[in-house]
Amino acid sequence: MSEKTGFTLTQIALHWAVAFLIIAAFVTHDGMGRALEARIESGTTGMEGATLHTIFGGMAFALILIRVIVRLRQGAPTPHGSPLVVAAATWGHRVLYLLMLMVPAMGAATWYGHIEPLGDPHEILGKALMIVALGHALVALAHHFLLKDGTLTKMLKPET
Repeated sequence: MSEKTGFTLTQIALHWAVAFLIIAAFVTHDGMGRALEARIESGTTGMEGATLHTIFGGMAFALILIRVIVRLRQGAPTPHGSPLVVAAATWGHRVLYLLMLMVPAMGAATWYGHIEPLGDPHEILGKALMIVALGHALVALAHHFLLKDGTLTKMLKPET
């Protein structure tokens, strides 16, 4: 099998959809502590009382799970550069994927399972996810505008 040089249209669509949903979930998280308290007090379960935050988070989680499966089946381009650059790219993506899985899983356990002690860690890791995602975006922009190495183009134009 030849080395993968880009991403498929499916991978690109999932990447941008997940990015949008993570941002949407983040900007709609205000008031979730009060909403959770009311939910627990009323004994509400299931989708009843869902908020934009929980809807965006749930959609993101579903697409993230699909994205992981697609990535495992279709692979990703091998990072190039010095050993330090390759290690940074590899570990940066691992941390990003770990947070993308943990944050909505903890949020779902908090909201649907009424596991209130997970609420604060969910919020803290959600902020960490945003910081790591911002770093990811800045590095992609640096590759595109400073290094001009085509890295960002791989996530904009499908591999043929």
